[in-house]
Amino acid sequence: MRIHAQVTQFLSQAIPLNPTPTLLLAFSGGVDSCVLLHALAQAKKTLNFNLKAMHVHHGLSPNADQWADFCAHTCLAYKVSLEVIKLNVEKGAGLGLEAAAREARYQALLAANADYILLAHHQDDQAETLLLQLLRGAGLKGLSAMAAQDSDRSLLRPLLDIPRLEIEAYAKSAKLAWIDDESNLDTQYDRNYCRHEVMPVLKARFLAASATLARSAAHIAEAADLLDELAEIDAQTCLLKGLMNVELLAALTLPRAKNLFRWWLSSLGFLAPSKDRLDDMLTQLMIAGADASIKVMLDKANDIYLRRYQGFAYIESNHPEQASEITMIWQGEDSLTMPDGTQLFFDRKQGEGLAIDRLGGHKLRIASRQGGERFKPDLARPTRTLKHLLQEANMPPWLRERLPLIYLDDTLAVVPHIGVNCMMQATERDMGLVITWATDSKA
Repeated sequence: MRIHAQVTQFLSQAIPLNPTPTLLLAFSGGVDSCVLLHALAQAKKTLNFNLKAMHVHHGLSPNADQWADFCAHTCLAYKVSLEVIKLNVEKGAGLGLEAAAREARYQALLAANADYILLAHHQDDQAETLLLQLLRGAGLKGLSAMAAQDSDRSLLRPLLDIPRLEIEAYAKSAKLAWIDDESNLDTQYDRNYCRHEVMPVLKARFLAASATLARSAAHIAEAADLLDELAEIDAQTCLLKGLMNVELLAALTLPRAKNLFRWWLSSLGFLAPSKDRLDDMLTQLMIAGADASIKVMLDKANDIYLRRYQGFAYIESNHPEQASEITMIWQGEDSLTMPDGTQLFFDRKQGEGLAIDRLGGHKLRIASRQGGERFKPDLARPTRTLKHLLQEANMPPWLRERLPLIYLDDTLAVVPHIGVNCMMQATERDMGLVITWATDSKA
């Protein structure tokens, strides 16, 4: 059958089969996942992989326990191990419940111990996803719908080019049993409304509607990939150590600047902002004067802001612990975590950093800034206030407030990003301790 051949060919091209990978099938017990399980069992006769399955029990239907039992018996017949995960999804209505259940399902699958996760999405699912994203006003990323191979999350969709009718015909021909989720008929959910009310009307006029919509999603995905490549090229010029140079960003055409800015936020783990939000952030960044400092809410729930300082855009993560006093002793660890989540790293290097023999058995003390500290990292220059040294180094004010200082007894020995006390620096003959403060790219 074509589906069996397609799944076998897909796997042989999509993943390395040596060493033996472990594949995890998301098994709902519906016709799509039952067909994929059957095809995988056939493919396993000629391909080298381990197969297991997971059934996510949402508890949203009175039949949920029966479905879990059906999945267990079906997998037992195929000699495939099955893990049933019970999740509590907050009940609501419409898209809220639909999205919550989907998110919970993905989280469970991604947390499993597997090399790849197999999903039974098919061509009609892809067409419906594109339509829904169009109606939500999504950008290219959203309109790309689903990828047959999602390398970031190790997701595989071998049936994505197969229409629903062909999957159902395969199931009947192979005399498979499956379950029907009654919620799939409930048109209060957007996807079901699209499936039962919109797509039949489209197909009555355009017979190949599902195939052509899925093909359009593939074209859009290619365009989105090209825009990511363009953003990576622009990032080489506009990003410096993870920070966005606002002047260089503004020199790009507006669409190109938006593309780079959106890509930058995504690379830092943020969801793409709405068009209006993106326009507002870019406008504030670009029209501010050269010396202006701005602060724009980026993620209210996590207290994260977009900041500008000395011509660069930063992402500032506020922490409740940020104001906590730092009082720590270094006892030889490779790293220490500060109250705000930032880290100090301690590396031993010949001829660099703080001369270890100067410690003389004393412990290094890490403390917060108190104000009024003076420091002399350069023997040829006078002792200066730490405030002026930090300003000269262009350290943003919100980082200066959190800066950990390293003392040897009562002497300020090391100021991260500034240097080592000139009287304590390692010479080329000394073993040194290099201390770095990692604030991460979102600091």
